[in-house]
Amino acid sequence: MEGGNQSIVSEFLLLGLCHSWDIQVLLFMILFMIYLMTVFGNIFIILLIMKDTHLHTPMYFLLANLSLIDMWLSSITTPKMIIGFLRDNQSISFGGCMCQVLFVHFIGSSEMIILVAMAYDRYATICKPLHCTTIMSLQKCMRLVVIAWIAGFVHGMSQLVVIAQLPFCGPREIDSFFCDIPLVIKMACMDSSNVDTLINIDCGFVAVTSFILLLISYTHILVTVRQSSKSGASKALSTCTAHIIVVVLFFGPCIFIYVWPIGVPWLDKFFAVFYTAITPLLNPTIYSLRNKDIKEAMKRFKSYCYGFQV
Repeated sequence: MEGGNQSIVSEFLLLGLCHSWDIQVLLFMILFMIYLMTVFGNIFIILLIMKDTHLHTPMYFLLANLSLIDMWLSSITTPKMIIGFLRDNQSISFGGCMCQVLFVHFIGSSEMIILVAMAYDRYATICKPLHCTTIMSLQKCMRLVVIAWIAGFVHGMSQLVVIAQLPFCGPREIDSFFCDIPLVIKMACMDSSNVDTLINIDCGFVAVTSFILLLISYTHILVTVRQSSKSGASKALSTCTAHIIVVVLFFGPCIFIYVWPIGVPWLDKFFAVFYTAITPLLNPTIYSLRNKDIKEAMKRFKSYCYGFQV
């Protein structure tokens, strides 16, 4: 298309999840409650870890960062989606759209690296118990978290730089509830196949590399557990089960959205909602229900609150 025929697109129109008013009201109530539970659940875990000295370990420092990331990830897209259920016009400015592109990938890739760090911590604890404090000290853990945030920001910026320079001049309707990169690329007034391939390679490298490192860590753990005593194996598996569940729930939708997209609109929307709204709620829920240390910390916190009231 000739440059003279192009016009600057100042905003995009988000089509949302559905067009039925009754379903929108139902989704509003469900997702609004999910968002509130996500925010308060993750804040509670962060405060609990900060308050309880028994949880001042590398594993729970990583868990606090995971809770912060989950709360942030949910807040990037969910509030606008919830408000959109009650409004006819679900437009988003070009700048707002680019911010979503940046932060979804910044926070998403940071979470992947945090999950790898948590798997490495479990590997050190279970497979190298005599050296775990040296392999995964709190100082090393802090460095890993800094690396996760920096690497996530670099990844998000690499996506933003490519997307922001595309020419947008024609259709501006995005069939989703947020500015998802594959859908934004389709709005460009050019042959975007090369850009789409580049983005998929970039996202795929981060996701697949993280997943392989997770697979290696948990394979070593399972082999060690298999060779250990029955009671030790049971305890080790108990500490890892929550981690494995979170990894599967997070990477499953992410891989189907960005690495091997299915291309079915309603299924893409389902994965996107699960990835940005449901998973951030499941993380604190899973860790609270299945983690003995968190349960004990919650009991101590309740006792402290009751004692303070008395």
